[in-house]
Amino acid sequence: MNLMVFGAPGAGKGTQAKFLIEKYDIPQISTGDILRAAIADKTDMGMEAKKFMDEGKLVPDSTIIGIIKDTLAQDNCKKGFILDGFPRTLPQAEALSELMENMNISLDKVISLNVPDELIVGRIAGRRVCSNCGASFHVEFNPSKEENKCDYCGSELIIRKDDNIDAVKNRLESYHKQTAPLIDFYTNMGVMVELDGTKDVSEVTADMIDALK
Repeated sequence: MNLMVFGAPGAGKGTQAKFLIEKYDIPQISTGDILRAAIADKTDMGMEAKKFMDEGKLVPDSTIIGIIKDTLAQDNCKKGFILDGFPRTLPQAEALSELMENMNISLDKVISLNVPDELIVGRIAGRRVCSNCGASFHVEFNPSKEENKCDYCGSELIIRKDDNIDAVKNRLESYHKQTAPLIDFYTNMGVMVELDGTKDVSEVTADMIDALK
């Protein structure tokens, strides 16, 4: 099953992706993670990305697409994958669509978690992220079993630097401007499923699994 989890920052993508990983035993493809891995492994695309990053420049879409191509070709993606955090813009979505078509890979579902901005701002204030594996928790809605300890790897939970109200409002503004139009793109492809992300975490998970049956 080839999936994409979609939604504004703080909508719960990371939390729900973890449930999908466990249930379907497929890897999560986060652009940040695969970029760091490509640089660590010194792949051609990783070294190209590092060159831009060392110069303080954004990594171009073509390089990101190249790294995603390398990732999708790996054995652990044969059963499926969950794309998280990419694409963010319409040109990226079009490039990804062309790449997957060339690789004879189809996108089965795009799950969009819909949450109003004002609720997201409140959510972000209580978000805690694992310093090691990146798992996401919330002090009220999705607390870890042991305070400030990750349920998955036991590492310390931290507050991300960009999880402050001003930064969140800027990220939401960018999301609505750049990323929200992708809903129409994937709706036209016939793969978009929009879910109410304001529900309890377990209810959202149940709705998501139901939509994937």
